[in-house]
Amino acid sequence: MMGCANSPTSSHHTQHQATVHTVSAQGVGKAIGTIQFKDSPAGLVLITDLAELPPGPHGFHIHEKGSCDPAKKDGEIGAAMAAGGHFNPNQAPHHGTPLTGHLGDLPVLNVDAQGQAKVTLVAPRLKLADVQGLAIMVHAGGDNYADQPKPLGGGGERIACGVIN
Repeated sequence: MMGCANSPTSSHHTQHQATVHTVSAQGVGKAIGTIQFKDSPAGLVLITDLAELPPGPHGFHIHEKGSCDPAKKDGEIGAAMAAGGHFNPNQAPHHGTPLTGHLGDLPVLNVDAQGQAKVTLVAPRLKLADVQGLAIMVHAGGDNYADQPKPLGGGGERIACGVIN
């Protein structure tokens, strides 16, 4: 990587964000908040400021393509399917924790009783340069970090998505 993004003085100020929108098979809906991204010695820091989500734990992942548009999968149009699968450049064989699985596997996003997620999470194996231009996804269900009993942690449908700029 070239440029001055690696210099100690500029890296602390380099920050990017994604505006997160609701998604459905019909398309990209209204904005429900933002996620800030910045590098730290511990990994990529994600600062969420999201609203209007179902309370409880949600699968939360970086996906391989920078689009939140609906697309066909298995012959059916699905919400945000244009984002592709989990970001997995290292070809990890299974979905897993932020330390063991796909590089795009993030900590679970916990949404409070008011439907808000204002949390700070760390993805220890990622840097901002890895994820710029990709999509970040919130799934309907939680994430057990395994492919059993349901694939990809059981997160299920894609309910919110943003493209990291």
